Amino acid sequence: MFSHIMIGTNDLQRSKTFYDAALGTLGIAPGNVDRHRIFWRTPAGVFSVSLPIDGKPATAGNGSTFGFACQSPEQVEAFHAAGCANGGSTCEDPPGVREGPAGKLYLAYLRDPDGNKICALYRVPKA
Repeated sequence: MFSHIMIGTNDLQRSKTFYDAALGTLGIAPGNVDRHRIFWRTPAGVFSVSLPIDGKPATAGNGSTFGFACQSPEQVEAFHAAGCANGGSTCEDPPGVREGPAGKLYLAYLRDPDGNKICALYRVPKA
């Protein structure tokens, strides 16, 4: 459905450190800096952070969340821990199982160093 997602940052190096660590737990190679942007490319799509091209400060979207697919609850935990250790902050409930219309999900929510809300998500198989 998506080719890429790009979010704003006010500090490229801080974002690169944070996302290299968090996305590295998912097996994603370190991001590539291109002028005022960083790209993490995968066969499933591209995630990017950018300094705003209008020169104004980047702001986090109120109500926005970007989710990253994980292969296990352990990978969710590793993503969350790496994010917290590299300038992110936990938000919402602690990492764990949540049930809803989509079934059981193992989730962890973080705010990146710029305040963007991100999620690590593992869909628990039906028993």
